[in-house]
Amino acid sequence: MVHIRFEGRSVDVTETQLGINAGMNDVAVKEQVARHLDVNRDRLETYIIDRRPSGDLIIRPEAVYG
Repeated sequence: MVHIRFEGRSVDVTETQLGINAGMNDVAVKEQVARHLDVNRDRLETYIIDRRPSGDLIIRPEAVYG
């Protein structure tokens, strides 16, 4: 499962829906997510890909504290 947080929205999709697999690097994953969201890839430039031990991915904006 891939959980995407983008501009106030949360979306859950499968890896198959995004066309990604476990061996893909962050750049390739962001490209597929951008296609899914129908946005330019550069809008995800500062986003973090959190790879969970379960195999799930969380794609989210970088957290800024303070």
